[in-house]
Amino acid sequence: MKTEDVEYHADGARLVGYLAVDETRAGRRPGVLVAPEGGGLVELTKTIARRLAELGYVAFAMDYYGDGLPLSNRNAIIPKIEAFMADPSTIRARAAEALAVLARQPQCDPGRLAAIGYCFGGTTVLELARSGADVKAVVGFHSGLATTRPQDARQIKAKVLTCIGALDPIIPPEQRLAFEREMTEGGVDWRMNLYGGAGHSFTNPNSGSLGMPGFDYHADSDRLSWAAMLDLFGETLGPITVAK
Repeated sequence: MKTEDVEYHADGARLVGYLAVDETRAGRRPGVLVAPEGGGLVELTKTIARRLAELGYVAFAMDYYGDGLPLSNRNAIIPKIEAFMADPSTIRARAAEALAVLARQPQCDPGRLAAIGYCFGGTTVLELARSGADVKAVVGFHSGLATTRPQDARQIKAKVLTCIGALDPIIPPEQRLAFEREMTEGGVDWRMNLYGGAGHSFTNPNSGSLGMPGFDYHADSDRLSWAAMLDLFGETLGPITVAK
């Protein structure tokens, strides 16, 4: 397993992402961009990238804030996320450059790319898709679904999957319905999996320690949503070279 930090630049920022790839596998294979939760590029995100690499994908976890450093102070994180969401041009640009880094990897087939994201990362990859990025699949796990540019849904080329906890206080039913209308009116091939008993950040084993109502890990939903992602990858990205 090869892992390394990769420096890149977007929107005037020096960013450092995390690449994971199994170099013992032969041939080019699909690439997956991983967008982290709102705190940025933490060890959990890197673990997800390595997990994807173990399955045979080339995985690249993107950086939001610069130098590959996460933020832990909610008072610092929230204004940055609000700014990204108010005008998604910046986060789209940062995600697009991270996708370009992934596509340039020698083991990656640039015609078979996907993007996944967690919490704000799900919002990020949905904005990337709305920008018209050439990705085959986009998956958001407990992802914010709102956007200031719903009209851009017509530019989405990917098949879209969102995995949402039914008890998520951050993504209420009215937001889900608005997203449904947006995707349908945009002519998108989309699907939404709703998990009963799950709240926000249900894939993060540490989310319950935040002490925030409606935030908790939900093992069954974590497992099922990961399997749904892999099903979509099989549908859109095709087989992975398995020779070693």
